[in-house]
Formats: sequence, structure tokens, C-alpha cells
Amino acid sequence: MVKKILLIYPNNEKMPYPVPPIGLSLLASVLKEKYRVLLFDGMFGTAESLTREINGFKPDYIGISIRNIDNVQVDNIVYYVDGILNHYILRIRKITDVPVILGGSGFSIFPGELMELLGADYGVVGEGEELFLRLLSLLDRGKPGRGIPGIIEKDRGVFEYPLQKFNIKKLPHSEIDGKIDFAPYRERSSYPIQTKRGCSHKCIYCTYPEIEGKTYRTRDPEDIAEEIAEVHGRLGDITFEFVDSTFNDPPGHAEAICSRIVKKGLKIKLRAMGINPAHASRELFSLMLKAGFSQIDCTPDTASETMIANFQKNFSLEELKRTALLIREFRIPVMWFFIFGGPGETEKTIAESFDFIDRYIYKYDLVHISTGLRIYPNTPLYRIALKEGVISRDNSILYPEYYVNKKLGQGRLKGVIEKGVSTRFNCLTSSDSKPAPEMMEEALELRRKTPFDEPMFRTLLRLREKTFSPG
Repeated sequence: MVKKILLIYPNNEKMPYPVPPIGLSLLASVLKEKYRVLLFDGMFGTAESLTREINGFKPDYIGISIRNIDNVQVDNIVYYVDGILNHYILRIRKITDVPVILGGSGFSIFPGELMELLGADYGVVGEGEELFLRLLSLLDRGKPGRGIPGIIEKDRGVFEYPLQKFNIKKLPHSEIDGKIDFAPYRERSSYPIQTKRGCSHKCIYCTYPEIEGKTYRTRDPEDIAEEIAEVHGRLGDITFEFVDSTFNDPPGHAEAICSRIVKKGLKIKLRAMGINPAHASRELFSLMLKAGFSQIDCTPDTASETMIANFQKNFSLEELKRTALLIREFRIPVMWFFIFGGPGETEKTIAESFDFIDRYIYKYDLVHISTGLRIYPNTPLYRIALKEGVISRDNSILYPEYYVNKKLGQGRLKGVIEKGVSTRFNCLTSSDSKPAPEMMEEALELRRKTPFDEPMFRTLLRLREKTFSPG
């Protein structure tokens, strides 16, 4: 008899836009060969509908993917772990005693603490496509999961969790739209496409190398283009988003993907996270436009030469300026992301970033500004924070702890940023990035009456400019 697995996506954070469950969808595509799989989408599902699904489906195993621990906003912290415990774990335990298995990127950062806090039976650290299947095969035969690198078993103490890398060449298509109701994502979100795993960069605060490894593992560009073509054939007019940490790394891979899309003659809309200034080029942006890119994110985090070095970025200030000029030349709408308050940050380095914003960023491109850096285990920033006494080894950082340069201080930092933002209508702090319901409704109505071939953020910025009062 085929056993049944319920996979739960508890993420319900809809800002800046709701993110579909690509990780669980990929896992479901792997598991479906041997198991009957049901995916519950907590983004739009309710606690009552979860109860109905469990009672009706009667799973043999339940997997929960923890994507986010918190919202990474120092001045407006939203902590998701308590909600996962109260709305999911405790509810599940009242209904069934089947094994509960945790996984996901957020879980992989804090595996031991989350196992203890949430009281799960097993945990999968890192990529789950092979590990999860291996654990289930043991459980099917009545054997425990101990001894498998990357698998944690309840009440088994503290272990090392060596990273297990899945052969991404074997990665199936996620087929998200066949596993959940995709309709609610269509208006404000996009269809996620993963082209690679791993990151070779050494940014001091980043967890990607810890979760996915320090080298790139890339999918075949032809397979990526084929997946996009298949989804476009099913869903029609929809925006696709490349969700890699950096789209144009390693050099040449993004160009090959765009070339395959162009060759297929697809008329689609694309966007991408993380354009790396070190590897941006005229050829890249030309191919991106031909492929159908209507928006990109650029995440330099700083435009100060001092802070670029302190963050251990792989690009120079001149490469960042060159990238900004190319973006302006090719007229690609961009959301820019900056983080202030890191090691060595001063009022002077902040002013340097604002000067870059004024000189190089188009006024209708959104600049998202965060203050303070979330501290994660096993990162260079964690070691800096320990050395400076910002945190202690004895204290958990599961509940968010933030780094702000002590010489600057949180209060002074906040004042400097507020002053900078107050004179620039396209600059928004993370706590102010959610548009007022009235403005969002006005933007939607405007776009319904007059077709706009622009991202929503540009429509919102045009409305914001009308009422913006500098000072």
C-alpha cells in the first residue's frame, strides 16, 4: 500500500509579495514516484482547512518546511517560530501521532534549537531531495534515522550536520501550479525558477554558503528554458522570477539561459534577484532584455568603498557604478537594496551610499533600506559580534539579534537614515515598505484603467511622489 505524506508550507508573510513554495514543490516532485503527496499552502490556507486536510488525507508522515525565522527587520520584528508551534505543531499533535519531520532553509540554520523548541520527531538539514527520501525509506521499514549525515532524530543530543549536496542536474521541474492553488499568487507574485544552488561569495552576514555550499552547482540552461516554456504553456501571461542568490553567477550561465529563452521565441516576463556588479556587462543586459526581463533586483547593500570591503563583497565601487550606468542605459526597472549599520559604518559611509543613490539610481526605481544586520550562526558577522561582545555564546540568537556598529549606535543610525529617507521619495525603510491600503487600491485601479507596462513598485512610486513632502 502506497504511504501518504503531507507537506506543509507554514510561511504566511506576504510582504513585499507572497512567495510560492518552490522548495516543497521540488521535494514533492521527487517523492511522488514512491509516495502519495499532498502539499498544504499556509500562505492562503487556514488552521481550520489544515485540520480538514489532515483528517481527510490521513497522512503517514508530515513534513514542515521552515523558510523564515523572522522578517529581518530590526525596528519591526515579526517572529514566525511561535506561530509555527501554535498553529501547526500543536494542532497536528492533537489530531495525529504520525512522525513530524522539519526541514527548509530556516530550519537548516538553527536545526538543534528548532528540534527542541518545536518537539519534532526528525529534522532534515540542508537540501532534502535525497535525504528526505532516504529517511522515509528507513521509517517505512521500522528503522530509526540515526547515523545518516544531515538527519536529526528527536532526543538524540547535539550532532554535527555535514552538508549533503543534491545533484542538481537531476532536479525535477517544480510544477508548483499543479501542487497548490496558484491563482492567489498571480496578481502580486511570480512563478519561481531555480537555476543553481550554492554561492562562492563571502559576504559576512550571508547564510547561502552554509545552506547550499560554497561552490555553484548549475542546472542545464536548456532544461531551464524548457521548464519556463512548459509553465507558460499552462498558465499563459505570468511573470517568472529567478530566485537564485545571484542570477549572473557563475559568469556565462545567465547569458546561456537568456539565449535559450530567446531561441525558443518565448514572449514572457522575467525578473531576477541579485545582479552581481562584478559580472554585469552590456552583453548580459542586452540578452536579458531580449529574453523578456521587465524587472531586476540589485543588492549591493552599500555604495561605500569602505563598507564594500568590510562586507567582503566581491565587487568594487567602480564595478557597482558601471552596473548602475548600464541599468540606466538599458532602462531596466530595478529594486535596489541597501543595509546600513555594519562593521565600520559611519555617517560618512552612509553619506557615500546616499550620494550614489542620488547620482546613479533612477528616481522611479525603488530603494529599499534596512538598518542593522541580522546575526546568523557560522557566519563571519557572528564571529565579529562575539568578539565585540554584541552577543554571547551562551545566548541563543534564534530570536533575532542584530549587529549595529557600536560607535554609531542604533539611535544615531536611525536618525541619520530617517533624515536621508525624508528627502528622497523613492527611498523606503523596511518598516515603511508596505504601501497604505488606499494607495495600493489606487494603484490597482489605475493599472486596471490604463495598462501599465511597468512593475507595480513604479506605479506606487509615481503615486507616492504626488503626495511626498521632503523634509
